[in-house]
This record gives sequence, C-alpha cells and structure tokens, in this order.
Amino acid sequence: MAEELSDFIEASGLLEYDPVAIDSIYKKNPIRLLRRLWQTLLPIGLFLLGVAWEKLIGSLEKNERKTFRAKEFTQLLVDLGPAFIKAGQALSTRPDIVPPTVLEELAQLQDQLPGFESELAMACIEQDLNDKVENIFLEIDKEPISAASLGQVHKAKLKSGEKVAVKIQRPGLREQITLDLYIVRNIAIWFKNNIGIIRSDLVALIDELGKRIFEEMDYINEANNAKRFKELHSKNEKIAVPKIYRKATSRRVLTMEWIDGIKLTNIKAVKKLGIDPNEMVEIGVSCSLQQLIEHGFFHADPHPGNILAMEDGRLCYLDFGMMSDITQQSRVGLIRAVVHLVNRRFDKLSYDFVQLGFLSEEVDLTQIAPAFESVFTTALEIGVNKMDFKAVTDDMSGIMYKFPFKLPPYYALIIRSLITLEGIALSVDPNFKILGAAYPYFARRLMEDENPELRNSLKEMLFDENSLKLERLDDLLTSATKEKQLDSEKILDQTIDFLYSKKGIALRNELVDILASKIDSIGWKTLIKLNDRLPSKIRSKTIEKSSKINTKEVFNISSISKLFNTSKIKPGFKRKIFFKKLPKILITKDTYRMGLGLMKKTSEKGIVRLVKVAAGVKQ
Repeated sequence: MAEELSDFIEASGLLEYDPVAIDSIYKKNPIRLLRRLWQTLLPIGLFLLGVAWEKLIGSLEKNERKTFRAKEFTQLLVDLGPAFIKAGQALSTRPDIVPPTVLEELAQLQDQLPGFESELAMACIEQDLNDKVENIFLEIDKEPISAASLGQVHKAKLKSGEKVAVKIQRPGLREQITLDLYIVRNIAIWFKNNIGIIRSDLVALIDELGKRIFEEMDYINEANNAKRFKELHSKNEKIAVPKIYRKATSRRVLTMEWIDGIKLTNIKAVKKLGIDPNEMVEIGVSCSLQQLIEHGFFHADPHPGNILAMEDGRLCYLDFGMMSDITQQSRVGLIRAVVHLVNRRFDKLSYDFVQLGFLSEEVDLTQIAPAFESVFTTALEIGVNKMDFKAVTDDMSGIMYKFPFKLPPYYALIIRSLITLEGIALSVDPNFKILGAAYPYFARRLMEDENPELRNSLKEMLFDENSLKLERLDDLLTSATKEKQLDSEKILDQTIDFLYSKKGIALRNELVDILASKIDSIGWKTLIKLNDRLPSKIRSKTIEKSSKINTKEVFNISSISKLFNTSKIKPGFKRKIFFKKLPKILITKDTYRMGLGLMKKTSEKGIVRLVKVAAGVKQ
C-alpha cells in the first residue's frame, strides 16, 4: 500500500513544473524512463507508421478514412493515460497546429477514467491529512461518485455534520504525468529541430501544458482559485461557489461543501425544481462574459458536470483546477476586435490579431484581411445575433492552419470555455447563438468602460471619419439594453440614465464636440455666403481663399429624423415617448453643463477660426 501511494517525483522534491529539473531527475533514473517509453512509443510509432503508409498510397485523401484515423488517434490518447488526455484537450483548441478533421474528434475527448481502489483513496487521505479517516469524517462513502483523469470524488460528512465532497488524487499521478510530459517534450524538441512544417512552438506548448497540469494537481491551488472566484462574484446573488474546508484539504485531498444541484443538460430535472433552464443559461453566459472581460479570471472548464442549477435559483460553479488570467490589454484587444468585426474593418481586425499575439509583426497582413472578409462577410450579413459561433470558428480554423497564426495559451482556453458553454446552452435551446448572447455585453462594456483605448473604439464604432452615424449609436444602445427584454420607454430611460451617469461623461463630451463643430461649420458657411453676396470691392479675399477647402460634415441632421421615423429601437417606439422625456432631460444639471460647454467650445472654435482667417490660413 505504501509503495502504491508513494510518488517518486514528490520524493524528488518536484512540486512545480520545471523541465530542466525533470530532465536531470530522469537522466539519473533511466529504468523508469525506459519502461514508460516502451509503453508509449510503441503504440504511437505503430499508429504513425499506419498513417504514413496510407498517406503514401493515397487512401488518406478520402474523408471517411481521415475521420477513422482521427477517431483512432483520439482513442489512443485515452489509452495512454492522463497526460495524453490533457494534451489532446489542449490540442483540440489549436487550429494552428491540428488539421480540422482531427480537431473535430479531439473536441469530443472526454476526461473520464475508471476510479481507483477505495482502500488507496482512504490511505491517501490519512497520509496527506496526517490523521485517521474516522477522526476527520463522521462518515464517507467508500465508492466514488465520479472519476476523471486526475482523481475521484467521494461523498462524506464532517464531524460537524456538514455534507462535503472529497476529491482525492490518483496515487502516483505526478510521476506518470511528469514522465509523459518529459517524453512528449523531447519528441517536440526533435520535431522543432528536424521538421519545419509546424509553425507553432510545440516545446512552448508542452511547457504551458505542463505548468497548467501541475497547477491542477495542486489542490491547495484549486482551493485558492475557488476563494478568489467567490470573492470576485460575491455581489452576484445568482452565482454560488462551494465552501472549502481548509483543515481537510492538502495538495492531494480537497474537501468542499456538498452541492445539491442538477446539470443544466438535464432539462426535465431543472424544470422540476421550478426553474427556467433558459434563465440559467442567461446567468451562465453573463457570468462567463464577466469573467472574461471584467475580472480577467475565468473558469476554463465549464463542462456540464461543473455547472449546476440549484433549488434556490442560483447557478453553482465547481472544479477550479483549470483557471486562467487575461491581461487588461488582451481584454481591451478582444473588445476592439469585436468593434472592427462589426464595422467590417478587416484590415484593422488583422492588426488586432497582431496586437493580441496571434500573428507576429513581420507577417504580411495583405493576405490575412481578404481571408477574414471571406469568412465573416456572409455571417455578418445575417447579423451578429444570428451568427453561428461553431461555423465561424471552424472557418477560422482553416485560416489559422493555412496562415502563420500562433495561438496564445489564454485564447485556446477561451475558445474551449465558450464552445463548452455553447454546447450546454444548445442542449437547452437548439437556436441559441453565443455571439448573439455576448454582443449586448460587449456593447455595454464599450459604452461604459473608461479605458482610453475603448473610448477610441467607441468613436470608431460611431463615426465614419468625422461623420456621426446615429444608426450605429441606435444599434449599440439597442444591443446594450438587450440583456433583458425591455419596452421602448424603458430602453429610452436607460439610455438617458446612461448618458447622464458618470460613465456617460465621455459620450456627453463627444456630443458637445460634435454640436460645437456643427455650429462652427454652419457659422462659417453662413459667413462665406454673406461674403459672396457682398460687392466684389468690399469682399474679404481671405475668406474667399479659405473657403476653397471643403469643410467636412460632422453631423448629419437628417439622421436624427431617421432615428425618430423608424422603429429600429423596438417595434412600437413612438416619438411622443421621447418628447415625454424632454422635461427629465432639460432639468438635469448635466444638460445645463453641456449647454455651457457647448457655448465655450463654440466660442473657442470661432475665435480660433477668426485668428486663422486673419492670418490667411486656409480652413
């Protein structure tokens, strides 16, 4: 028993992923390495020989044969053990490395294995917590309720009577994981040095995978992640996170509050709780977007077993082993990319991918933009709300495999997270579109966030050069208020509330600038017309010269009437609703401030223009 529980890598003092230390350890212990090499390289070699032969005789050109081999490869990873399963899951979000057919099969790779002996599980608890099982738990089920590649879960009850779930790590897991990572990493080094067809740095990919698996194997790290996640969502009454019992937690044993909940995919059971499954999906999507865009700390493995609907209407998240951080710069970059996508600025979208780390600065973007246009144009024509996320990502996979893309680790995890979330949502609503659900959140963030880069993105969304596009403002406001179905009056109320809130100050300033520029433009044109009507002897030659440069329109008045004469905000919108709100607008202090600001800006522009005219500068 002690021998089965002992972990050679732990005994060697390796608690964090360190490829140099791993290399040193196994060079001193070649027998362990050779045994595992025989177990892994033989089936891998036979598989590769079979694929190479079929490639040579041309049978792999047939789609059904490609699919068969992709399925065979996926099953091989399962047979080889936990590290290979994790590697397959990582590759399932790497279209820059894996062909689309294999990608499709890897996406279905399940992280499920048979459980290990309960005697070993109990012995692991006693060894790690340094106490007898009966001294820690009032009772504990000997048989696990679930098992995955890294460990299994037992239901138990603490001495205090609280029901708990106890996750116990597989004995000897670190050694097996480390050996496999060592083998795969050396294969990657050989590929890197001898085969140039793979653009991405496979060694870096293995190192990133190793780092994440070691983090996932440390249950103290998972407990810390759960605490951080709970704190970030403490104000959200619809989100639940299980309590962690630190005294019964170690690196290989995690004890947490038992959650009675139902998987969202079990629609009938969720409805029996008196809960609307669609509402649960809305909560999940909103929470995921908040994780990605607002907090920058997200759950990278939201599969059906990790998100449960509770009887009190809350959505509970479980399993915080696989979490990831996104920098503020990357979050801003993602929103900016959405703006360029919606505006069909594929040239700028290409540059966004450089800023986000998908493409190197040396890459020629002239071919990338047309490729984006071919992928997104048709999807955009039907509207963001109806865009098929999987279809778009499949098309993008082809581009990323064809062109020199290198996916940052955080992006691969985001895609995995969103695809998994969409899969859950589709089981509830077959017509669900995650991009349609996400865009209102992006729109609201774009309007509310005070980040200077997003302020520029807001301008870019609303303007073509210097011309304000009110229909875009209308679309943006409509999207931003679509997270809940509101009637027209409430939409207008929310718009007014936003405009006069602290977060709306940037938009108020933009409107003042626009109006000041328009008033200045009208005044200048009026001056030109008056000057033209004067007798030639007394006309100002300076004004005549300055007027030869056309002044760009900055505000199209006709677009205002269009805004009121259409029902784009929502069917049933009427102009009288706006006029009903006029008193509320006029008595607001910020309206008075905007008026003063408009007078000041207009005066400043007028003085500057007069100085330029007097100096003979063309307008």
